[in-house]
Amino acid sequence: MVVVIDYIIKILVINNLKPISSLEIIPGLFSLNYVENKGAAFGMLANARWIFIVFTIAVIIFLIIFLFWKKPTSKLLNVAFILIIGGGIGNLIDRIFYGYVVDYLSISFFPPVCNFADYCVTIGAFLLVIYLIFITDYTKKNKELKNG
Repeated sequence: MVVVIDYIIKILVINNLKPISSLEIIPGLFSLNYVENKGAAFGMLANARWIFIVFTIAVIIFLIIFLFWKKPTSKLLNVAFILIIGGGIGNLIDRIFYGYVVDYLSISFFPPVCNFADYCVTIGAFLLVIYLIFITDYTKKNKELKNG
């Protein structure tokens, strides 16, 4: 579902925002800006398209194998993985077919222009960290060992 939503939004952005380049939604706070990002976050490693494609495919394959192998029962962990995988696939599609990622969401206090897939990956990674720190059995076992 994440991939479908991302794809639909990007088609709308390409068809409607690209011709006008920018649209201010909330003055001084939020705008839509069409950007063709050939790099990673903040435009780093521009033109390293194949590195990003290979890395993204490797991470997606790893996460999918983990999901099928471990069959996690935690809804939080499953949501985290779905967001990371879906967002990764959304940006992977852009890199493969366009050679860049279509970005469009611009918030004044967060300088880089991002997209829906970026936020899915970010939120998924945040949820994964929350899961690893507060919920995993590994963390609980370490606390038990320390408490004797």
